[in-house]
Amino acid sequence: MKHTFTLEYWLDDGWYVGKLKEIPGVFSQGETIRELEENIEDAYRLIMEDEVHVNHPPSQTKDILVEVA
Repeated sequence: MKHTFTLEYWLDDGWYVGKLKEIPGVFSQGETIRELEENIEDAYRLIMEDEVHVNHPPSQTKDILVEVA
């Protein structure tokens, strides 16, 4: 199954560093954009693999309003 995510990336000391905006905690880096894309896919797969092996009660969601000064 394929999913589409938003890769947010930036240059840091010559490395492309990025994260998936929709999945907190999925970060990676690469010497090129393509390498970053490959590495972020691997990071996502590892996170999802861990989720499958964790037994926790079903989660719920709730929209909240956060005021920013």
